[in-house]
Amino acid sequence: MADHVEAKDRKILVAVDEGEESMYALSWCLKNVVSQNSKDTLILLYAKPPRAVYSALDGTGYLFSADILATMDKYSNDVAVCVVEKAKRLCRDKADEVKVEVRAECGDPRDVICEVAEKIKADVLVLGSHGYGLIKRAFLGSVSNHCAQHVKCPVLIVKKPKGSSSGTK
Repeated sequence: MADHVEAKDRKILVAVDEGEESMYALSWCLKNVVSQNSKDTLILLYAKPPRAVYSALDGTGYLFSADILATMDKYSNDVAVCVVEKAKRLCRDKADEVKVEVRAECGDPRDVICEVAEKIKADVLVLGSHGYGLIKRAFLGSVSNHCAQHVKCPVLIVKKPKGSSSGTK
């Protein structure tokens, strides 16, 4: 006879952003990683890029007013809210009974994801892959590669199949 094994309270950290790849990774995670009727907690993390530092004059000689900077901040916050709401809606649609927490942190996504994974003691980190080639990856860097090298928990990098029109299939 098999002994009854108590379900572990797992913390599954999923990094989300504006791209279809992260929503595909979240969808895949809900289908393949999160256990139904479990004590899993899904933590959705949005890393809000830091505001670029501007001098008083832009390249054309125009001044950046406080209104323009406030508008840029509002846009950044609106994007964060939109991404998080889309991710929460996907969680409700695919796994309504799973406990979902949301975190939005400001900073370089590579650093933010690694720091949060460490701070919350994540059991697994799930990331989407943008599928950049060698040249783009050299210039832009790879968030998933950086996290795989620096995070202490297992890292699951989900690659969206070519030809998928939606990130939520």
